[in-house]
Amino acid sequence: MRSRHHRLLATFLAALLAFAAGFGLAGAPSAAAATPVRIMPLGDSITGSPGCWRSLLWNQLQNAGYTDIDFVGTLNAQSCALTHDADNEGHGGFQATATADQNLLPGWLAATQPDIVVMHFGTNDVWSSIAPDTILAAYTKLVGQMRASNPGMKVLVAQLIPINPSSCAECAARTVAFNQRIPAWAHGITTAQSPVTVVDQWTGFDTATDTYDGVHPNASGDAKMAARWYPALAALLTPGDPGDPGDPGSGGCSAAFRAVSVWQGGYQGEVTVTNTSSTAAISSWAVTLVLPTGSRLTQVWNGALTGTTVRNAGWNGTVAVGASTTFGFLASTPAAAGTPSATATCSTSDPKSA
Repeated sequence: MRSRHHRLLATFLAALLAFAAGFGLAGAPSAAAATPVRIMPLGDSITGSPGCWRSLLWNQLQNAGYTDIDFVGTLNAQSCALTHDADNEGHGGFQATATADQNLLPGWLAATQPDIVVMHFGTNDVWSSIAPDTILAAYTKLVGQMRASNPGMKVLVAQLIPINPSSCAECAARTVAFNQRIPAWAHGITTAQSPVTVVDQWTGFDTATDTYDGVHPNASGDAKMAARWYPALAALLTPGDPGDPGDPGSGGCSAAFRAVSVWQGGYQGEVTVTNTSSTAAISSWAVTLVLPTGSRLTQVWNGALTGTTVRNAGWNGTVAVGASTTFGFLASTPAAAGTPSATATCSTSDPKSA
C-alpha cells in the first residue's frame, strides 16, 4: 500500500510539472539566452596555418567588449601564442576555384552554420596564374552557397595581401591586377539582406617586413591583418556594442579628405579628424561624407559605417586637444569620373545617417 501511494504521488507531481512547463512556469528562464554571432574565417594557409591574425582579431574584439561571438570552422589550429577561439576554415594549399568547383563549402557551412564569413581566399589561384575572371566566378559561386546556407549571410572579402615568393616573379603584379577587380565585383553582388564588404588587406602591407617567406604573414603582418579586419567586422556586430558613440563629447572637430590612390572605377580616400577645441578632449566623433553623383562607399576601416556617416571605432573616439586621428575608405566611381572628391563634415554629436 505504501509503494502504491508513492507511485500515485510521483504520477501527480509529474503531471503538475508538465502542466507548469506548458504555461512557462517550471524551470523557465527569465529571458532567452543570447545566441552568439557565428563567424567563419575562410581561406587558405594565410588564414589557417597558423593564421595568427585570427588570435589577434579575437582578442581585440574581446577586449573591446564584443564577447558574444563564436569563431567557427571544421579546423582548430592552436599554435598561436594568444589564447583564442581557434575554429576556422583556413585550408593550406587550397584554391578558391577548386573549392567552388568541388563544392566543398556547403559541407563546411552545414557543419558550422556561420552568420558572417571573413574570407581571404585566392592567393594560391593567383600564384597558379588563374585568370581573375575565373577566380571571381568562383567567388560568386561561394557567395551563392553562403546565401543558400543563410540568406542573411554577411560577407567580408579581402583584397589579398601582397605576395612576392622567390619562385614567382609575376605573382606581385598578378595580385595587384586581381585586387583591382574585387571592389566592382563586390558592388555587383552585394544585397541589402546579404552585404558583401571589401576589406583592403593590400595597402600598407610589405612582403619584405610583414612576411617570413614573401607570402605568409609574420607577427607584424598578422597585426596589420587583424587591424584591417577589426573595424569591418565590428561594424556587423550588435548595435550598441563598443564602437557606438554614446557620449557626444564636449569639444568640436573638423574633417579633411585626401585621395590616397586612384584607379579606373574607384579610389582610396583618407579622412583626418582633428579636435578643434582649445579646452577639452572629444570622446567620440562622426563624419558625414558626401560623394559625387554615382560614387559609393564600399569599405571603411578605423571607423564604423552607417549609410554615409562614419563613426569612430572603439579605440579612436577619444581625441586630445589639437590632436588628430584618421580613417580610410574605398569608393567606387563611374568609369568616366574625374579627380576623386568628397565633402567631409565632422560632428561630436550623432548625426542621422543619410
